[in-house]
Amino acid sequence: MPLVRFTPGSDPVNGLLALQSELERFLRNPGFNLGLSGYGAYPPLNIFDDGDGMVVIAEVPGLDPASIQITSQGRTLTISGERRREKLDGQASFHRRERALGQFSRSIQIPEHVDLQKTSASYEAGLLKLRIPRSEASKPRQISIEPVERR
Repeated sequence: MPLVRFTPGSDPVNGLLALQSELERFLRNPGFNLGLSGYGAYPPLNIFDDGDGMVVIAEVPGLDPASIQITSQGRTLTISGERRREKLDGQASFHRRERALGQFSRSIQIPEHVDLQKTSASYEAGLLKLRIPRSEASKPRQISIEPVERR
């Protein structure tokens, strides 16, 4: 029976492991987006709990606040709007145009412990800030103990 020389690089399992590693590295790249994460979505959001409720901050520079709609249905909050083409003066023409134009929509699921009906919104310096307060039912409360009268 002839002997077959084993070379670690010739193992087919090693090739599959290398391919898996390369795919994982590719999918973790922030420039690549399958919609599995928020990277690349517009508008980009920061969402955090400040103790009084949820805060959502959306980057929407250059937009007129009147062109932004905020809606909620069930536990879903949606921010949508439209970035319109800028009008140039006179004979001016673009040398380069990188800002995205058109309609956008971004929906997120909101946790149960906040009250979407009491959401407030403000806009300053290109940032849309939504404050969603905690629901009364989710706030801690003190429960008093009633003494029982003995006969």
